Amino acid sequence: MSNPTNPNVNQRSTPQWALYQRELFWAPNEGKHPPFNTHPDKLRETARERLSQAGWHYASCNAGLSWTHYANRQAFYRHQIIPRMLVDTTQRDTATTIFGHRVAAPIGFAPIGINRIYHATGELSPAKVARELGLLYCLSSAGSYSIEDVAKANGEDGVRFFQLYWSPDDSVALSMLKRAADNGFTACMLTTDTWQLGWRHDDVERGNYAFYHEHGAGDLGLRDPAFLQRVKEMKLDAGDPKDKKEVGAQWIDGHIWHGQSFSWERVPWLMENWKKLSNGKPFCLKGLQSVADAKKAVEVGVDGIVVSNHAGRQVDGAIASLDALEKIAEAVGDKTYIMYDSGIRGGADVFKALALGAKFVFVGRLWVYALGSGGEDGVRHVMKGLLADFDILMNVAGYPDLKDINRDALDSLPKGAYFPSTMEVA
Repeated sequence: MSNPTNPNVNQRSTPQWALYQRELFWAPNEGKHPPFNTHPDKLRETARERLSQAGWHYASCNAGLSWTHYANRQAFYRHQIIPRMLVDTTQRDTATTIFGHRVAAPIGFAPIGINRIYHATGELSPAKVARELGLLYCLSSAGSYSIEDVAKANGEDGVRFFQLYWSPDDSVALSMLKRAADNGFTACMLTTDTWQLGWRHDDVERGNYAFYHEHGAGDLGLRDPAFLQRVKEMKLDAGDPKDKKEVGAQWIDGHIWHGQSFSWERVPWLMENWKKLSNGKPFCLKGLQSVADAKKAVEVGVDGIVVSNHAGRQVDGAIASLDALEKIAEAVGDKTYIMYDSGIRGGADVFKALALGAKFVFVGRLWVYALGSGGEDGVRHVMKGLLADFDILMNVAGYPDLKDINRDALDSLPKGAYFPSTMEVA
């Protein structure tokens, strides 16, 4: 197995993630074992066994019949890596920068809400692990823990973004942005595809909507001064258990997934206010799938876009996010910073998204399943495993530099009906 003193160890700016493989191979000699198998299908089954039924359904449900989820996975299969042999990989490094921040890899924690339904530590665990590993963490405005507590868990040196679900109440929207800016979140990411949740059969059948039930509004809402003022005006008591569910409904229905859409005309207002509050920090749009929208984003002047279909959880029967990425990168890749989200399950998927034009990739369900399966240790294990997988791939496929990962690194099959590698839907 890999020599722990191999030349690459001292010739890179990050840990040699590949050595995590050696660590796990040696671990039985010391009576140690990993918390679970990191194969996505097996991790998914572990999460199904260990999560509550409500947590499992919310994590795994897709919109409609899951066709968009299937499309995401099929698109990754369509593009295949071309290995290069006899390449010197001793200078290999995964480090990159995003909006001027150095991170250990072009891999970040996607924003995912209500983490307390997966584990008691909620968003605190992924925020902490992200800082430890030198990765970007993005907090969802539908989160369980407060903006302030998550920032503390992420540390003074953590690189963190804030994802906004845009409240139609300007005072609440600006209050969330101010809290994020005041607590060291270095970019705002507006989600554009989720004014309300897509139709998800299992969640609907069981009334599985945590904000209406025991979770309530969560600390992110309950510590927002503008929202608390609205609660007071409605003659509700945010601290009274008998009002908990109604307060939760007011938060989610009024300010997060409220069903009221916004248009391009309002984006400059939000972007301008974020930049005022944050002293000019980047503003991005998440959820774009069309070239026309990407061009409009460039025209409006956003700093970056996340090509995403919400992992197939919003529009059923939509195009694969990876297919959208290729077209968008060709159209505006030299005009804005392109990030990718939806369907990442391993190091090869990260590689393919980078090769098709993304500068950065977000991972979601992997770390959520890990959080539900093993808490903080589970998140650490799956993310170290993903980093090792990607690092090893760069080594054995002969791509020592992220700049080498481009369109020439892939051979692509024509579009067609390819069966998914698993019949599972998440």
